[in-house]
Amino acid sequence: MESCVFESGERAMTNIIVAIVYHSGAGHTARQAAAVRRGVDQVRGVTSLFLTSEEAQRQWDALEKSDAIIFGTPTYMGSVAAQFKIFMEASIKAYLNGAWKDKIAAGFTNSASRSGDKLNTLVTLAIFAAQHGMHWVSLGLPPGNNRSTGTEQDVNRLGFFLGAGAQSNADEGAEAAPPESDLLTAEQLGKRVAETTVQFAKGRAFEGDNGKAS
Repeated sequence: MESCVFESGERAMTNIIVAIVYHSGAGHTARQAAAVRRGVDQVRGVTSLFLTSEEAQRQWDALEKSDAIIFGTPTYMGSVAAQFKIFMEASIKAYLNGAWKDKIAAGFTNSASRSGDKLNTLVTLAIFAAQHGMHWVSLGLPPGNNRSTGTEQDVNRLGFFLGAGAQSNADEGAEAAPPESDLLTAEQLGKRVAETTVQFAKGRAFEGDNGKAS
């Protein structure tokens, strides 16, 4: 994470990169990914890098230069999509070189069912990040729609904590699903990751300045 620039102890809010790497089958997860990107772009001084998992396999250098990577995939048969798994296994060189070590990481997923075993997908993504030596960021939102006063419009209506979960009806196209509440949940994940990455970068710069002073 050497892309950050600090001047006179203050943050020069430039050149922090948060990558979003995702696969989408029917377009639902792509909408979720776009919402994550909107959240990232809300944070001053942070630039988003938006890649499908197929594009990412041609952009290893760009991923190495990023300060954070948010992983996204639909949940198929209780786990990550096969196309995303190809990306995971193709990252072996980055793994062996420690290229992603100490980067920030997070994840999101979508399925047709409200649960759909999405938690297993998020756990898989978190373990993948851990094997790369990354720092995982949780969703950071309380569960919604878990009281009699709750509604389907609540943010985090599906009650996930490890990452952002979304649900898209199998008989609806991407123009109708996931619902707005799930997209707002994804947006909050993107914003949280971007803010955490800025904080982490400030800490590293502070440590570097103290090291120079000593």
